[in-house]
Amino acid sequence: MTTLPSGFARARRWLRDHPLAFDATLAFCVLIAMICGSFADPGKGHGPTFGTRTPEAFSVLLMVLAASALVLRRRHPMPVLAVTGVLTATEYIFMDPPAPVVMSTVIALYTVASRTDRPTTWRVGLLTMGILTVAAMAFGSTPWYSQENLGVFAWTGMASAAGDAVRSRRAFVDAIRERAERAERTREEEARRRVAEERLRIARDLHDVVAHHIALVNVQAGVAAHVMDKRPDQAKEALAHVRDASRSALNELRVTVGLLRQSGDPEAPTEPAPGLAVLDELVDTFRNAGLPVEVAGADRGPGLPAAVDLAAYRVIQEALTNVRKHAGAGAKAEVSVVRVGTTAEVTVLDDGRGSAAGSPGTQSGGSDPAGGTGTGAPDGGGHGLLGMRERVTALGGALTAGPRYGGGFRVHAILPIEARTGEPEPPGPAVATGERR
Repeated sequence: MTTLPSGFARARRWLRDHPLAFDATLAFCVLIAMICGSFADPGKGHGPTFGTRTPEAFSVLLMVLAASALVLRRRHPMPVLAVTGVLTATEYIFMDPPAPVVMSTVIALYTVASRTDRPTTWRVGLLTMGILTVAAMAFGSTPWYSQENLGVFAWTGMASAAGDAVRSRRAFVDAIRERAERAERTREEEARRRVAEERLRIARDLHDVVAHHIALVNVQAGVAAHVMDKRPDQAKEALAHVRDASRSALNELRVTVGLLRQSGDPEAPTEPAPGLAVLDELVDTFRNAGLPVEVAGADRGPGLPAAVDLAAYRVIQEALTNVRKHAGAGAKAEVSVVRVGTTAEVTVLDDGRGSAAGSPGTQSGGSDPAGGTGTGAPDGGGHGLLGMRERVTALGGALTAGPRYGGGFRVHAILPIEARTGEPEPPGPAVATGERR
């Protein structure tokens, strides 16, 4: 069963969706009101009386024309006001007592005030009030101070004020709606930005884990294949290192991918993120792969934030992986982590001269300061240094990397101990000519 409020709501929605039908209905109602009012005689002392007079045919014509003009009040508010105003003034000039044609002008003036700005409302409203009030006072048979003449002034003034109030409220509601929509768009953009940052972070972690361990597996597998026939014991040792490296890779991948699990998924990871506390284990994996690594200094004092600790570990891991891939045979590496004031400085050096797979001097074909010319990696551009730079700059630090004078490569990262989370800077040239991937 349809309730009365729901019926009114549907009727209101229908009229809002069909403004021309609403204006036609309003014009008809105004016409009925004007015709009814034209049967009233203002009287001399005790108010108007009904049934003592009938409207003239000319007045009925003016009322019909004025009501018909109101049908177009939304599309042409100013012309409709001009037409109704002229018809009202004509009624005041030629008919006595006049019919209430002024009702149509009041509706038209309200429409103009609700659809224009305030200065226009003031100018048009004062002009309409002045013309109609003067016409009523000058050409009517009643005294100029009669209530009918003052009523013309009051009703036109109230129409202007009501239209301006409606326009102000509509503008206020529109501004609130616009702010709400802007806030919603901002929330969606912020959510998309956070998703993109999280995807970038996970991509960096996956790159660091996979690149490090796969490089070690590749080296140890090559050693095993080379010595399988002549030195089976050494081949078994190399295969054991392959097994350990692959197990470590699987464990770290399980931890990283575990971050993507839903809250109800079983076996959520509980292992902490790697950091400088396991730096010796990381260095040992490279030593087992045949890369001599010396830890010149390792500041593992308390107070290092987890994000900075993880970033320092990943920088060392990626830098040593690059040394193992590109520095060539016989290269040595040196790692140091020192605390300087409110920052932690991570440095990874090597003395490599390059290999067939890539040189320490270049990945893009630049000249090596040591005198050699890099050949570039055969697999194209990688993302190692770019990922390191993004990771460091996201914490408010800085990373520099490039060839060393006399040969080799140097990676140096400065990390603030009080890390801040900010938007990563746009990827720029992380290193000079001769960069590694």
